[in-house]
Amino acid sequence: MSRLLCLAGATATGKTALAHALAGRLGARLLSADAMLVYRGMDVGTAKPTPDERARFAYRGLDCVDPDRDFSAGAWLNEARAAQAEADAAGAPLLAVGGTGLYFAALLRGLDPAPPADPALRARLEALPPEALRARLEAHGARVADARNPRRLVRALEILESGRPLPTRWAASARPRLVALTRPRPELHARIAARVDAMYAQGLPDEARGLRRRFPRWSRTAAQAIGYAEALALLDGALTEAQARERTIVRTRQLARRQESFLRTQFDVAWVQAAEGEGIDALAGRVLAAWEALP
Repeated sequence: MSRLLCLAGATATGKTALAHALAGRLGARLLSADAMLVYRGMDVGTAKPTPDERARFAYRGLDCVDPDRDFSAGAWLNEARAAQAEADAAGAPLLAVGGTGLYFAALLRGLDPAPPADPALRARLEALPPEALRARLEAHGARVADARNPRRLVRALEILESGRPLPTRWAASARPRLVALTRPRPELHARIAARVDAMYAQGLPDEARGLRRRFPRWSRTAAQAIGYAEALALLDGALTEAQARERTIVRTRQLARRQESFLRTQFDVAWVQAAEGEGIDALAGRVLAAWEALP
């Protein structure tokens, strides 16, 4: 099997440009690990690679479904399997790049098993606070890797209390290693604001208008997409442009925090912090060194 390389990180850290530089060096094929880039037509608001960039590299994980369709982690994993098969056939590395931690978890650890269907048990467990869930889990002699995630605790207890063992990959020690790009918070915030300005300069409201004309009803995920929800509210007169921009910036900052938090709890991360003004070649060299240092 061809080598699999993972480059994760929060939105607006510069992962895409870095991945393109690395793919050029390594002759790698690219797999987008971003839950918003799967939607066709949602280009400006997702900062999707341009047609010219996509013509330069063999890409998977982009434009998989229309915005009115649901797209699951399982569907993305099928896309990843196809990308790996194509990389194997080409004898090239596969570079997965993006900010959707769930996709990396599926890629490196497999999808979570479906717990037994017991709505009453789930309702009882979901009513408990996290500390009670952890205590109940400890009574089973078990721990999970993401013990601060109530949803993971509930799913683990549903499995255990049905008499089934937890999958090995859920163990507290089962934390796959990957490399993630990060930037100092003030710089990241400035990059986020600049990205939002660029999206409006490139016509995000017009793109949102055209998509809604083609797809009157969007999937739940697409409808909540950062930038598009605000652009549609602007078109409906619910927000001014200044309010739409500011809300998009705030939500993007919140997303970046959640993305980094997920990576810290789910993986053993080798963080590479980009220095302000650092050239792409120098940064690519440091990421390559971080990959080589992984066990």
